[in-house]
Amino acid sequence: MKSNAVLAAACLAAVVCTSCAPSYNSIKRMQRLEEGVSSPTTKEELEEALKKYEARAMDLVSTEAQSGMWYKILGTRYLDEAMYRKAYDAFRKALMYYPDNANLYYYVAICAGYIANSELDFDAKGTVETAERANYLKLSESAYLRALEIDPKYYRAMYGIGVLYVFELDQPDSAIPYLERFLETQKRDSDAMFVLARAYYQTYQFDKAIVLYDKIISLDPNAEKTAEAKANKKVVLDAQYAR
Repeated sequence: MKSNAVLAAACLAAVVCTSCAPSYNSIKRMQRLEEGVSSPTTKEELEEALKKYEARAMDLVSTEAQSGMWYKILGTRYLDEAMYRKAYDAFRKALMYYPDNANLYYYVAICAGYIANSELDFDAKGTVETAERANYLKLSESAYLRALEIDPKYYRAMYGIGVLYVFELDQPDSAIPYLERFLETQKRDSDAMFVLARAYYQTYQFDKAIVLYDKIISLDPNAEKTAEAKANKKVVLDAQYAR
């Protein structure tokens, strides 16, 4: 049943979204043919023509907005089913209708990251093609950055790009400011603390990493995380003493 629902949504989206949104001027040109008022002269004819043009133009704008919503819904369904490439394409199409929507850029970033790690072809040695993977990781980064450009307080994008920099792009120094800003509002998020502590460790800021691991231990989110924080703290202390 779920796959049928996804297919139905895809079909509906394909029907209503076969091209980019037409310009307002192109709508006006179509109206001249459809409404038969291409050359109004009197005040009454002008007022009537304007009413017809504006009403039809707004109808088409509403239809285009609905098309964007369908693509967003379709992308979410594909994402729920772990169909990341299809979800990526659907969210990119939704951006044609909502180019300043931070949520859509966030989802594009998520999907690009998943594609880089789970959907790429493997070469003869069983490893992911490096160039294609790197391309999707950069697409993920640019989408996160665009989301934060639109909404600088978008904390989910802060966490997402922090994870990307630490675990995928090997840029822990770039991750630190985003994760610090994230924890300014999400003060008890132990997952973000782990990522930031790792970034501190990788950039030799051992004292800051130890403070974070101590904080996780004091929060005691669960037995597994607390044990992991204690083990990581020991690794950091050993590295600090070795220097």
